[in-house]
Amino acid sequence: MIDRIKGLLETRYRISTQLYLGIGGAVALVIAASLVGWFSFNQVGDVQRRVNEGRVPEMVAAFRVAQHSNSLVAAAPRLTSAVSAEDFAGVAASIDESHAALEQQLAVLEQADAGDERFARIRDHADALISNISAVKDGMSESFDLNKESDQLRVDLTAVRTKLGEILTPLIDEQIFYTITGHRLLGEGPAPREEHFSEEEFYRYYHLGLLQTNANIATELLANSYVVSDASLVEPLKERFESAQSRIERSLFALADTPFHAELSPVFSELFALESVLDLRARQLRLIEHQNDLLESNSDLANELLSEVEGLVSASSDSVQAATQASTQAIFTGRLLLLAIGLISIVGALIIVWLFVGRVVVSRIEMLSGWMRSMAGGDLETQVEIGGRDEVAEMAAALEVFRRHALEVQRLNLVEKLANELQGKNDELESVLADLRKAQDQIVMREKLAALGELTAGVAHEIKNPLNFVKNFSEASADLLEELNEVLSENGGELTPDDRDLIEEISEDLTGNLKRIHTHGERANRIVHDMLSMGRGAGGLEPTNLNNLLDEHARLAYHSKRAADTEFQLDLKQDLDPEMGEVEVIPQDMGRVFLNMVSNACDATDERRRTIEQADGSTDYSPTVWLSTKRGDETAVIRIRDNGAGIPPDVIERVFNPFFTTKPPDKGTGLGLAMSSDIVRHRGGTIRVKSEPGQFTEMTIEFPLEPVAIEEDADEAAVQAQ
Repeated sequence: MIDRIKGLLETRYRISTQLYLGIGGAVALVIAASLVGWFSFNQVGDVQRRVNEGRVPEMVAAFRVAQHSNSLVAAAPRLTSAVSAEDFAGVAASIDESHAALEQQLAVLEQADAGDERFARIRDHADALISNISAVKDGMSESFDLNKESDQLRVDLTAVRTKLGEILTPLIDEQIFYTITGHRLLGEGPAPREEHFSEEEFYRYYHLGLLQTNANIATELLANSYVVSDASLVEPLKERFESAQSRIERSLFALADTPFHAELSPVFSELFALESVLDLRARQLRLIEHQNDLLESNSDLANELLSEVEGLVSASSDSVQAATQASTQAIFTGRLLLLAIGLISIVGALIIVWLFVGRVVVSRIEMLSGWMRSMAGGDLETQVEIGGRDEVAEMAAALEVFRRHALEVQRLNLVEKLANELQGKNDELESVLADLRKAQDQIVMREKLAALGELTAGVAHEIKNPLNFVKNFSEASADLLEELNEVLSENGGELTPDDRDLIEEISEDLTGNLKRIHTHGERANRIVHDMLSMGRGAGGLEPTNLNNLLDEHARLAYHSKRAADTEFQLDLKQDLDPEMGEVEVIPQDMGRVFLNMVSNACDATDERRRTIEQADGSTDYSPTVWLSTKRGDETAVIRIRDNGAGIPPDVIERVFNPFFTTKPPDKGTGLGLAMSSDIVRHRGGTIRVKSEPGQFTEMTIEFPLEPVAIEEDADEAAVQAQ
C-alpha cells in the first residue's frame, strides 16, 4: 500500500502526467467547441438541405415544366403545318425530346412532395396536353396517308375523265353521222334510210349525249370536293354524284343491246368507284377540324398549367424564406458559443505555456540537446548530469549510458573497417586474377584456331594445283580421243573390222575413265574450295541447295573418318525432301554445321562399335547415320540421327558450351557445337538435341526460309562462343 502511494506521488512529478492533464483540458474545450459547431452547422445543414433538396429543385422543376409545356404547345402547330414526312419526323423528334424532359421534371416535382393536390392538377394538365399532342401526331400520320390516297384518286379521276372524253366524243360524232348519212364506216355504202334515220338510232344518240353530260357532272362534282373546306358541304356533293350516277346507269341500261355498252360500261364502273373521293375528303376535313380543336385545347391547358406552376413557385418561395431566417438564427447562436470557448482556450494555453512548458520543460530539454549535439560532434568525454525524477532526467541517464557504449563501439568500428577494406582488396585481386586466366585461355584458343586455319588453307592450296592439272589434262585427253575417233571415221577403211571394234571399245573405255577422273576431280576441287573458304572465313547469303550441301559435307566427313581409320564402316542413309530446293544461307557456315554434326555422329557410332566388340566380340552392330530434310511453309528442317553411344542427360545441357567436350584432348576442342549453335542462331534458327544413352542421338536444325538476322564472321562467332 505504501509503495502504491509512493508511486502515485512520483507520478505527479512526471512531465507526461502534467502534459496529459493540460492536453486533456484542451481536448475537452475542443470537443465542446466541436459539439457547438456541429450542432449549429447541423441545424444550418438541415435547413439548407431542405431548401436544396426540396424547394429549390421544386422551383427549378416547376419553371422547367412550364418551359417544356410551352415548347410542346408551340410545336403542335408546326406538326399540323408539316408538308412532308421528313418535316413531320423532325418536328416529332423535337416534341419527343420536350416530352421526355417534361416527364423528367414532373418526376422531380413528385419526389419533392410539391403538394399532393397541386401536383395532381399539374399532372392532369400535363397528361391531357401530352395526350392532345399524341392525338395530333396520330392525326398527322393519318392525314399523310389520306393525302397520299387523295392524290392517287385525283390522278385516277383525271385518267377516267380523259378516257371518257376519248370514248364518248367519237361515239357521239359517229352516231350522229350515221343517223343523218347512213354511213358507218368509210368505204362502205350507206344503209337504208329506214334503218339509219329511225327513232331507235335517235334514241341511241340521245342516251350517248346524256352519258356525256352526266359524266361531266359527276367528274366536276368529284373535282369540286377537293376545294371544299367544310365537311358539311361534302354530303350535298355526294347526293348530286349519286343522282348523276343513277342517270348514267339508266342510260347504260338503255344502250344494253348496243355495241356501245360493252365499251362504256367498264369506264363508268371506274368512275363510280371514284365516289370514295367524297368520303375521303369528308374524313380529311373532319380530321382538320379535330386537330384545330386539339390545338385550342392545348392552349387552354398550357394556361391552366402555367397558373398552377406559378402557385407552386409562390409557395416554395415562402418556404425558402422561412428556412433562411431559421438558418441565420442558428449561425448567430453558434458564433457566440464558439467565441466564448475560443477565449477560454486561449487563456488556458497561455497559462500552460508560461508556467509549465517554458519554466520546466524547455530549459531542461535545451540542456539535454546541447549535450547531444556535443556527442554528435565527437565529444564523448563530457558526462551528462541532470537532476530530477521526470522523463528528462531518465533521458539524461540513458544518454550517459549511450555515451559510454559509443566509446566502446567507436573502437570496434575502427577495427572492423580496416578488416573490411582488406577483404575488399583481396576479392578485387582474385577477380582480376580470374579475368587474366580467362583472357589467357581465350588468346591461346584463338592462336590454335588461327594456326589451324592457316594450315588448312595451305594444305588445300597445295592440293588444288595437282587437282587443276588432273582436271585440265583429263579435258585435253578427252579432246584428243574425240580427234582420234574423227580420224578413225575418216580413214577407218584401212583397218580390219576386229581392229576397228577393238579401237572403238578402247576409246569408249578411255572416254568413260576420263569422265570419271573429271567428275571426281571436280568433287575434290569443290572440297578444296570449301576448305579454302573455311580458312578465309564465311561469305554472304547465297541461294544454296541444302540437299546437295548436306550430301557433300556428310560424305566429306565420312571419307575423312575413313582416311583416319581404315576399319571405320558406316551406312549413310538419306531421306531428302525433293521440294527443299534452294534456300538463302552462307554455304561455308552451314557446311561447317553439317560437317561437324556428321563427324560427331561418325565418332559416336565408331565408339559404340568398339565398345560392343571389346565387350563380347559381336559384329551384329551396323553403324548407321540417317540424313533427312523437310521444307515447311515457313521453315527448313534438317535431322541428323545416328545409332551411336548417345549422350547422357546431364551432358546434353552443356554440349553447346564453348570448350566443353567428352572427347580426349587430342580428338576435339569443344568448339564445334558451340560454333554450330552460333551459326544457326544468327540465321534465326535453333538446334534441338534428343538422345538416349546407348541407343541414338538426333540433332534437329530448324531455321526460317527467309533470313531474319544478320550473319556474323566465323572468327567473331568463335570469339563469342568462347
